[in-house]
Amino acid sequence: MITDTHTHLYSEQFDLDRDLMMQKAKDAGVSRFFIPAIDSSYTERMFSLEKQYPDDVFLMMGLHPTSVKANFKEELHHVKEWIDQRSFYAIGEIGIDLYWDKTFLAEQQEAFQTQIQWAKEKKLPIVIHCRDAFDEIFEVLEQEKSDDLRGIFHCFTGTLEQAEKAISYNMKLGIGGVATFKNGKIDQFLNQIDLKHIVLETDSPYLSPTPYRGKRNESSYITYVVDKLVDIYGVSFEEIAKITTQNSKEVFGI
Repeated sequence: MITDTHTHLYSEQFDLDRDLMMQKAKDAGVSRFFIPAIDSSYTERMFSLEKQYPDDVFLMMGLHPTSVKANFKEELHHVKEWIDQRSFYAIGEIGIDLYWDKTFLAEQQEAFQTQIQWAKEKKLPIVIHCRDAFDEIFEVLEQEKSDDLRGIFHCFTGTLEQAEKAISYNMKLGIGGVATFKNGKIDQFLNQIDLKHIVLETDSPYLSPTPYRGKRNESSYITYVVDKLVDIYGVSFEEIAKITTQNSKEVFGI
């Protein structure tokens, strides 16, 4: 059993072949799909996906940092309304993204910190999006660190030192297609990180692993990530699948 801890299965890019794509993933051994939120414009798509695949998909709720704009308070209100109404498996994906735009850095920091506090109140893990913002992310995590803080550093692309710092805040490292890239770099030090700190993800439809880089990603391609970790850690495919799924259960509680 393989767990994809981060996949946008509700994406429009899957509208024409979602059932086929899901079956391919199941045939490849993927049986748990954790679904991050982006903003209010995708909420109904998430709920529709859950209704379609009630035994397979597990929803998160949160405000993605690239959706933090001038109206972010309204978007945060939407998140809070839903987490007070029904259960989710994590608050995510949340964080800071300074790659595209630095205009709303202060707002991104506020939204990130507010959602971490909600996660701790609800005893939920967080799923962090970090792009060109490790220092800013760690600054907030340092302020919010506690026994109640846990989660996943989604799409981890940092250094060994940053990996160890993330782990110190009770975060697992989400490893996906980047590990298979020639210039991905994380494959050069991952074997220094104990497998107990690793979870698998695709971030589909984004970040396809080699040999599909540049094309639409899907959950079945997670097997290429497992193959890469087999090379890095020198253990069997089954062992990687088993340990990373157990790690995901520790994060999400199921």
